[in-house]
Amino acid sequence: MNEMRAALYDRYGPPEVLYEGRRPKPTAAPGQVLVRVHATSVNGGELHVRAGKVRLLTGTIDRGFPKPMGVDFTGEVAATGPDVSTYRPGDRVWGLLPRRFGAAAEFVAVDARQLAPAPATVDLVQAAALPAAGTTAITALRDKAHLQPGERLLVRGASGGVGSVAVQLGRVYGAHVTALANPKHREALQDLGAHEVLDYRTTTPADLPRYDVVLDTVGTEFPAYRDRLTRSGRMVAISFDTDHPFTSLAYSSAPRSSSAAKSTSSAATQNRPYWPNCPA
Repeated sequence: MNEMRAALYDRYGPPEVLYEGRRPKPTAAPGQVLVRVHATSVNGGELHVRAGKVRLLTGTIDRGFPKPMGVDFTGEVAATGPDVSTYRPGDRVWGLLPRRFGAAAEFVAVDARQLAPAPATVDLVQAAALPAAGTTAITALRDKAHLQPGERLLVRGASGGVGSVAVQLGRVYGAHVTALANPKHREALQDLGAHEVLDYRTTTPADLPRYDVVLDTVGTEFPAYRDRLTRSGRMVAISFDTDHPFTSLAYSSAPRSSSAAKSTSSAATQNRPYWPNCPA
């Protein structure tokens, strides 16, 4: 069989533009693993790409139509390329496609370094929700913000994929976690470890105290939330305003304004959007 089924779309638009099409079945090149996909997830960034809201930023990736979907996946090893000794056919794995889409298909061929053994205690369907969201949250809090025990963490968009993982990680890292989200998720976020859950609809930035770390998964009102940082505060934004993308990106990359001068210059480098799994 030289073809496989895949989720595709021939034009930008709502979910209805998606259809089940066919693509050439990949093969495992040297250093790669061919994975029979069991499940994939839908991440927030993909919705914006499919809708065409960020086409000026992603137009160089997967030029033309049809375009594929899917960044992360779980499955079983179907075959290995030359020089791959870490995996064998039948192994349960999970992973990410580096800076490209295409995981919503029957098979993916990926560098062996992009894979890891799937957890034996988690169903492969449930596990598929974690690779992109989980690695984004870990990178944002541990590697970018350097969150420390005892610090105050604000997670904006806490009920989303990345946000819900960040709430749990923040608690594990010993931080005081404030979740900004819809109040209907209050109980769930408290169960995940949030010390406080605030209603994003009625809580303005001016209502908030100072935080050592702000993780922004929403992408709007950057100046107002940067102003809520402590003197040594760090802000990591993993999204941007899709209605005003260039204004949003320009602000996030600019030097800190005088109104936010209480934060250190090292914090300013953390105030740039970070999309480790967005193929842009």
